Amino acid sequence: MRARFILSETWTSLKRNVPMIISVMLVTFISFVFIGASALLQAQVTRAKGEWYDKIEVVVWLCPDGTSQAATCASGKAPTQQEVVDLEEFIQDELTDNVSKITYVSREDFYKNTFLKQYPDGNYQGRTLTAADMQDSLQLKLKDPTKYKMVSEVLSGKTGVEEVVDQKQIFDPVFAVLNRATAVTVVFAAVMVVVAILLTGTTIRMSAASRKNETEIMRLVGASNWTIRLPFILEGVVASGIGSLLACGTLAGIVQVFITDWLAQSVSWMPFVTQSTVWLFAPALVAGAILLSVVASAISLRRYLKA
Repeated sequence: MRARFILSETWTSLKRNVPMIISVMLVTFISFVFIGASALLQAQVTRAKGEWYDKIEVVVWLCPDGTSQAATCASGKAPTQQEVVDLEEFIQDELTDNVSKITYVSREDFYKNTFLKQYPDGNYQGRTLTAADMQDSLQLKLKDPTKYKMVSEVLSGKTGVEEVVDQKQIFDPVFAVLNRATAVTVVFAAVMVVVAILLTGTTIRMSAASRKNETEIMRLVGASNWTIRLPFILEGVVASGIGSLLACGTLAGIVQVFITDWLAQSVSWMPFVTQSTVWLFAPALVAGAILLSVVASAISLRRYLKA
């Protein structure tokens, strides 16, 4: 009987306060779009790091034949095979805790397997290049990609080494942009959450004020405080729940249209979040919206309906 009464009161309150309920829904919707966007951006950063960091290598470019601006290539000759072997042994001895694998790539292999894949006709900046224009290199697989600077410092001044390049330097600016975007959305989300809490509490308090006579009668007939408050709390829960579900649907649509159907088709080198990522976050977003609504409503009613 009590449950039926509470549900009946909730339904009556919802019908009476449609404009206010819609306002709570919209604020919750906007707030949780920002919250979901920040969560998706962070998931994007995590996914990209997990995908790329496992593949990151330090490339040690060996001195080419001919002129080079590097002081370590003053001889003007490429290292001999024995000098390359000595360099590999040096790396194994000095960087054994950092380097897990060393792969020697000759200029011919680099030309055939890498350069021609990027420039099939062999033309680069108006010149037709051959294998003789390439450089030998050592590709180092790191045990911990975050320690690339240590490897670079050890090898940069080594005779026969022209340059040490870490692929992580290419990806770090991308991660920096994504992290800044995440921070911006987090700030907006925090502001909107505060707005949602204030608006929900105000709406529920106005709803309770409009039914002051009814609540007084319920108090006189012995209804408990929670029996009086619960219909108003459920009113906020319904509005916030619908708003958060709309936010999840909007995020899924944005991911499908702008990422899966567009960005992922044109940018193949980056792993992207998918709709499944959105629906993985969806229960937490809905639960968070409902929890915020319950807290806001309970605090507001506690002040208004003093026991």
